Amino acid sequence: MKIQSRRRIASITGVALAGTLALAGCGSDNNTTATSGASGTAPNAADCATGTLNGEGSSAQKNAIEQAITDFQKMCPDATVNYNPTGSGAGVKQLIAGQVDFAGSDSALSDKPKAGSANIEQADTDNACGSPAWNLPMVTGPIAVAYNLKGVEKLILTPAVTAKIFNGAITKWNDPAIAAINPGVTPPAQDIKVFFRSDESGTTDNFTKYLKAAAPTDWTAESGKRWTGKGEGKEKSAGVANAVKATDGGITYAEWSYAKDNKLGIAQIDNGGGPVELTGAAVGKAVNAAKQDGEGNNIKLKLDFATKEAGAYPILLVTYEIICSKGKDPAKAKLLSTFLKSFAAADMQTKLQDIGYAPLPAEVQARVTTAIDALS
Repeated sequence: MKIQSRRRIASITGVALAGTLALAGCGSDNNTTATSGASGTAPNAADCATGTLNGEGSSAQKNAIEQAITDFQKMCPDATVNYNPTGSGAGVKQLIAGQVDFAGSDSALSDKPKAGSANIEQADTDNACGSPAWNLPMVTGPIAVAYNLKGVEKLILTPAVTAKIFNGAITKWNDPAIAAINPGVTPPAQDIKVFFRSDESGTTDNFTKYLKAAAPTDWTAESGKRWTGKGEGKEKSAGVANAVKATDGGITYAEWSYAKDNKLGIAQIDNGGGPVELTGAAVGKAVNAAKQDGEGNNIKLKLDFATKEAGAYPILLVTYEIICSKGKDPAKAKLLSTFLKSFAAADMQTKLQDIGYAPLPAEVQARVTTAIDALS
């Protein structure tokens, strides 16, 4: 069935990731869905493919992909795209099992085996595809440290204090370590209630990568999609956001749009360059420093979570669509290419800014367009 558009969340201003998005049609070197030429428009009827695509994975990208699907299906009414936001880990597993046509993930496929396992995500997905699996970044999703604390409208956290809250070393809101970095604020003598993602999650992976990189002394556990800190587990982004909304003293990590949608407090993060409010512009400063970690059209990005650049918001994730570079069904391969170009079109990227996401820098966008053009 067709997924209906969700309501817009408050507009993000000042996004510093602008840059011109080169646009082209289904056979172009572009990551947008456009007709021939660099117009930045959506495909017309002649460009539309038909059929059904099934995707699964990241719940952090749920709001973004629902918007992309709704707009795509309006333009291409004979195409259907279904997306099940079960979490990044589940999506990758379903792609490997051949149950879906693409997976959404907030972290790229790993080239290393998990602890206690000989399986390697990238190799397993390559084998399942029968061709190299590519990680295509589509949009940047800031991760909010979201809280619910009566009387506290502004909260500043450092990497060390954040790590200690989430590993259980700091358990009271009036802890001296919190008071020291929040002058003029008097947090209550109240227990801190931590909520974490109980499912395998790319948001967890990126949040723990941040803690590991920015506070290695206080966060000694390895990063990963499975939570290793303290707290109470809830499923998916909606689960942790709803739990904090219902709990005075609650705190979690969640994709920005979920924090905004639930009207939660969002902590400013001080990585060493001063407190930074979560805004599109602040996320742009951080993601512009990302380096490509994969080869060729496998566009894995390495983020600098420990950046101390003034005004850069350091806790973020890149949402990837994980696809087989050579489709086993030519009709579905064409439909997937058309949809991905629509997802990355300039007008769609603008809409994603309005619902709590930030587009990728123009240089990364150009690499993605080349990759989509190379799908077969």
